[in-house]
Amino acid sequence: MVTHSGLLSFATRASAVLAASAALAGCGASAGTGSTSHASAAALGSTPGTPSSCAATVLDALGHVAMHVYHEGISSERTGAAIHFTTTSLPLRQAVERGDAAATRVAAEALLAGGHITNLRVSRAGRVLTDVGAVNAVAPLHGTLTGAGGAPVGSFVTSVWADDGLLAETRGITEGEVALRTHGRSIAGSFALGVREPPARGRITAKGVTYQYTSFPAETYPSGPLRVYVLRPISSIEHLCGATDQDTLVNTLSRVAALVYDGEKGGRADIQVRRVQHDPGLLRAVAGRDPVAARQAVVSLLNQHIVRLRVSDGAGLLSDVGGPFVLAPVNAPLSLGGRTIGSLVLSIQDDMGYLRLAKRLAGLDVLVYMGRRLVMNSLGPEPPAAPSGGLLNYRGRTFRVFTLHAEAFPSGPLTIAVLVPIPYS
Repeated sequence: MVTHSGLLSFATRASAVLAASAALAGCGASAGTGSTSHASAAALGSTPGTPSSCAATVLDALGHVAMHVYHEGISSERTGAAIHFTTTSLPLRQAVERGDAAATRVAAEALLAGGHITNLRVSRAGRVLTDVGAVNAVAPLHGTLTGAGGAPVGSFVTSVWADDGLLAETRGITEGEVALRTHGRSIAGSFALGVREPPARGRITAKGVTYQYTSFPAETYPSGPLRVYVLRPISSIEHLCGATDQDTLVNTLSRVAALVYDGEKGGRADIQVRRVQHDPGLLRAVAGRDPVAARQAVVSLLNQHIVRLRVSDGAGLLSDVGGPFVLAPVNAPLSLGGRTIGSLVLSIQDDMGYLRLAKRLAGLDVLVYMGRRLVMNSLGPEPPAAPSGGLLNYRGRTFRVFTLHAEAFPSGPLTIAVLVPIPYS
């Protein structure tokens, strides 16, 4: 049985104002009619928090982050690449010009194989020529295909967000449950909320567990209403509560920033470690203690999700190639024929990458220091030195600061000052 309680007061905390996003424009196509939203939160004051306002503040912040994640499927580098590769595919354009459904499908499947999109529906004169991809997706993108002369020859709907991908990413960064709701039901194996549609935010009890939740409107692929609910058990929120609602907000976003950093040392990094450990050219070079061959092998492994790679044999360093400011290094052995022949250190993220993720996914600015040296900055020119905590003022803007102690490449301390804008929006 699922029961709903009344909505909590928003007088002393941020209240998310959900508004439909503007359509993406770029690469010769327009984004779809998706109803993704941006949260505009009121300032969080320094008044003492209460248990109920704490839970609501935490979920407002996490809902804001979840909307940022969803928005990666509406307007981001990912969607820009998806639109670009679709609109510039010569085989696709030629097949659509001919009205050749079979050739259109082949071209569409080739685009899916490239990994930039999850779904693609192509139409000409109202007739669907092909519809390929994941069983379910969200955040549709709409565009036009033009012929050699520049005239429209067809249209398409594509997506970069399969619903299971959105679920996994949102669950990971919010550490909560997620429900994708359409037409009164939860889809894609997401959290079940029952038959009756709950209010946009509040509390809900399911299977004896009480959750705080928030939600925002979205859209299914190729079209249709969707609402995304983010939920956290009340018991999992208590450690984030601060003396004031603003403290609670900072605690919540500091946890998100730490999760973004930890993610660069997790499963995605492990995939790259295994790829390097099984590269025959690299293993032969390390076993032969050949620095020239080792460098060639390292260069061939870079730019495929690895930003820097350092390899050593038993005697010392053989090769170290990649960007200068790299974080979250992962160490692992290199083995051949059952014996250890050396070691590797790799990273899948540089300082700029972390900065961009923190900004895109959580609306946070970042100052990165190696010792006292500022090596990366999203704030602007000549920022003041960041305190370890408290307030920082910059050009009429106010931030709450928290410090994330990270690791530089190949080793050593890296200090990340993460800045929460006040008011948070």
